Amino acid sequence: MTELTEPQLAPVPDDWQRALAVVAHPDDLEYGCAAAVAGWTDAGKDVTYLLATRGEAGIDTIDPAECGPLREREQRASAAVVGVGTVEFLGHRDGVIEYGTALRRDIAAAIRRYRPELVVTLNHRDTWGPAVGGAWNSPDHRAVGRAALDAAGDAGNRWIFPELLAEHGLEPWNGVRWVAIAGSSTPTHAVDATAGLERSVQSLLQHRSYIEVLTDKDPEAYCREFLVGNAEAVAPRFGGKPAVAFELFGR
Repeated sequence: MTELTEPQLAPVPDDWQRALAVVAHPDDLEYGCAAAVAGWTDAGKDVTYLLATRGEAGIDTIDPAECGPLREREQRASAAVVGVGTVEFLGHRDGVIEYGTALRRDIAAAIRRYRPELVVTLNHRDTWGPAVGGAWNSPDHRAVGRAALDAAGDAGNRWIFPELLAEHGLEPWNGVRWVAIAGSSTPTHAVDATAGLERSVQSLLQHRSYIEVLTDKDPEAYCREFLVGNAEAVAPRFGGKPAVAFELFGR
């Protein structure tokens, strides 16, 4: 038997029922963690997607007024592939999302509505780390990731954004137990991707309008190479099993 020499990632806890995945754009979750989502929904867990934008600035050849509705449709189809039926869009402008109280309030409101125990978001740090050459991260990703981490606490404090209760009837929710960061260069935990990997490929493939301008490769071959490659890269740190890695913050 091959000896596992790399530090091992712990399994993401599974003693929860509801998750809210909060990202900036259509396709962020599909590039980041759809195989894990498929496994969770297979197990009967309730996962909701919350997107800050409709990705309307993401395709140079399509005007934002046309692109936004197109990418929203593709995101809903993509979510359905991995068993997610509720997809909410906050309507922030793609490319110029601002970290601040307005964004924190919007995410805190969603946390109060959906009452998740687990919040999932995307890398909130400046870079993607050494695995991809230290590439600079999108300002939208940084803003939404940071706001999601903060909103997990905001949602439980009745004196932060009291208007959520007074004007919208949203009672505080202090039940978020973890925030899981996909795409982190310093992961601590992982989810077995074996059962959900093929559906994650098909889920990413639903974003065909975006993928076809991103690469000259066959779209399905591109999606498969990217997602399978990433999952297999995590395997040496997760008992040899292909996996989706997360940095997990407990609360």
